[in-house]
Amino acid sequence: MVQTPIQLYRYLMRCCKRLPSTSLQHHYRHSVRQSYNAHSDEDNPQRIQQIIKRAIEDADWIMEKATPNLQVEMRQGTILHENELIRIIMKLAKQPVL
Repeated sequence: MVQTPIQLYRYLMRCCKRLPSTSLQHHYRHSVRQSYNAHSDEDNPQRIQQIIKRAIEDADWIMEKATPNLQVEMRQGTILHENELIRIIMKLAKQPVL
């Protein structure tokens, strides 16, 4: 269970490794690093827990959307170009990932 900011960082980086394309992995790894650095000075325990909860929800949502899209395309015999897949996922994800 993720309880600390460093545990969250590691969890999100592991999620990035499971994304279907290299470009998605790079995009979200960069986003995770930036968000971690942006919130590194946060010292309010309630705010930290709020950030952790929201980040896990967002990561789960992205993982849920990214993996089925690729599996559906592969079953139909076509694989989306990485940029097209990124465009679809970013369109679905209207909120920035923490």
